[in-house]
Amino acid sequence: MKPRAARRVSLGLVAWLTFLWLLLNQTLSPAYALLGLAAAVGITWAFSPLRPLHATISEPLLIPGLLFSVLMDVIRSNIAVARIVLGLTRGPKIRSGFLDIPLEMRDPHGLAVLAMIVTATPGTVWVDLAPDSSRLTLHILDLKDEESWIRWIKDRYEKPLMRIFE
Repeated sequence: MKPRAARRVSLGLVAWLTFLWLLLNQTLSPAYALLGLAAAVGITWAFSPLRPLHATISEPLLIPGLLFSVLMDVIRSNIAVARIVLGLTRGPKIRSGFLDIPLEMRDPHGLAVLAMIVTATPGTVWVDLAPDSSRLTLHILDLKDEESWIRWIKDRYEKPLMRIFE
């Protein structure tokens, strides 16, 4: 007989779900807050066996800096992609291509966040991850210098994510 998975209630998830409940109901009423809190605790408790891996955050103070970097990169990439689409680029022809990036990070939560960052940044698409998580393949709209892209992803995203999740 298979042992039952331990049920855990994630306080961060409870807080987030309660916040979303209040936001969707557009109220700060104590009754709605209590109802949202009860629903959030119940949901996280009921569904906790479905989530076998729980993230551990080693250095939470790095998160705001990473979020700021991602925001700036998304803005910068939006401008660059808009210039390409509108034909406002000068110089050499735009060369898109695939790029393999060697990864050191193995934490599934860190890899998931990296996937979200790459997906949210215009001009880049997450294409493949090696089965052993050792290599990431990206498609890049304007691939000029492969080495600078590899350094960019590793230094700007992978290293902080490793410090946060590993």
